Amino acid sequence: MEAAVGPLLPLLERERTAGRALVLGILVHTAGSTYRKPGALIAIAGSGEYAGLLSGGCLEGDLRERAHAVIETGAAQLVRYDLRGADELLWGLGLGCDGAMDILLLRCGPTNGWQPLAHLAAAHAAHAATAIGVVVESGPGGPLPGGVVLPDSERSPMQASALATPAVQALLARAIGERRGCWLDGPAWRLFAVPLALPPRILLLGAGPDAVPVVDFAARLGWKVTLVDHRPAYAVAEHFPAAEQVVLAQLGALDAALGPGDFSGAVVMSHNLLSDLAYLRAVAATAIPYVGLLGPAPRREKLLADLGRDAEALRPRLHAPVGLPLGGRSPESVALAIVSQLHAFLHRGLTEAGGLAHEPASPRTAGTSA
Repeated sequence: MEAAVGPLLPLLERERTAGRALVLGILVHTAGSTYRKPGALIAIAGSGEYAGLLSGGCLEGDLRERAHAVIETGAAQLVRYDLRGADELLWGLGLGCDGAMDILLLRCGPTNGWQPLAHLAAAHAAHAATAIGVVVESGPGGPLPGGVVLPDSERSPMQASALATPAVQALLARAIGERRGCWLDGPAWRLFAVPLALPPRILLLGAGPDAVPVVDFAARLGWKVTLVDHRPAYAVAEHFPAAEQVVLAQLGALDAALGPGDFSGAVVMSHNLLSDLAYLRAVAATAIPYVGLLGPAPRREKLLADLGRDAEALRPRLHAPVGLPLGGRSPESVALAIVSQLHAFLHRGLTEAGGLAHEPASPRTAGTSA
């Protein structure tokens, strides 16, 4: 129930640079089986181009038509699709989703500073937690549907005075803290608050050629990847155009290079025992919850033995050999196994506390040289 804004940003920036309004669609309610859940976003330009998916492409055509009216009039629309039962055939879509969705369409443009998209984009860039509130329904005397509420630190230019209350700000704080959408019923309106889904930040320690597909897969998922390597020939930003940053750091100065970054996971893959040992020692001193190590079990045990007391802080978080046992020997296969395991961990799909008992993700162990 979090709003991922990353896929919408290229379209937003293009339309904002051109001074053109666009429509933000927010999925505010679902019932039954649906492709997406509340909080999902779509952006629709006046040209009909859109970014983001709410239904897998089935309803987007109808939403594009409705977006024209929203851009023209500025009046928000609450669109309801009920795809349950035989009535679904009336849409001529044959979705088979057996669910219902309420989608709020609101205009974001020069008159309102492209809010709330501008606020979400800025928070995404700063990797800062936030939430937005939107008026979904309103009665006589209430603020207009589509009205936007932002945290107190950044008031929306179109925010109604009736929404400037501690209760509304408390709702935004609750959405951020619980990481899920929340509702508030006012005297003549209903407000939906949805938190921003911040992309995971992943640390790769070792920027060899086989790190390229790991970065590519991670970037496709919208993750932010930082690579660290002590070798000038490998720590080259041009080799990893999809990475957030590439850092050249000496093994003796890794603590400063890692900094206080709030990484969700780290993967050690330098293919060298001495450098992997230094990387593991640096990661052991952090609170990164997932640590993956490339290479077979005997190599893992040697490194843990060399770590001494630092190994105890690392063992509960260590997944080694890293990756799910998907098979395949190519760098792309190994990268897929690594990113799949990380994805499962981030979404709480792993049942084991650590990865020490895992079989190798692939037979490719020859590359984990001593």
